Amino acid sequence: MRAVVQRVTEASVLVEGKVVGRIDEPGLCVLVGVTHDDTPEHARRLAAKLWTLRILRDERSCSDIDAPILLVSQFTLYGDARKGRRPTWQAAAPGPVAEPLVEATAAALRGLGARVQEGVFGAQMKVCLVNDGPVTLIVEV
Repeated sequence: MRAVVQRVTEASVLVEGKVVGRIDEPGLCVLVGVTHDDTPEHARRLAAKLWTLRILRDERSCSDIDAPILLVSQFTLYGDARKGRRPTWQAAAPGPVAEPLVEATAAALRGLGARVQEGVFGAQMKVCLVNDGPVTLIVEV
């Protein structure tokens, strides 16, 4: 699994003009991609990493200060644009494989005590955020 993790002061996801997920305080906005050989164990490891990643102010993690996480599925994280001008999506897992693993990540985060907001899997989403720092990392498990 691959995640783009951004430290934010606020973030939201809109689907068809309606807010489906929002955090209104400092936390993380996380875009999550799934590839073919990912497993529920990968989802658990990613959740643990996100919950304890020390990239908030004063080197704190979400677990340290009960900061919220906005989790958004994004298959394009496994796009490959090395050849030509049109990316391929072959490394991205199909929806029936990816959706349960994104949900497993959210569930594992909640199990750790995280306050999690989510986008809508497979929907056309608009992600709005204020990147704080800016701080952006790529995390792979």
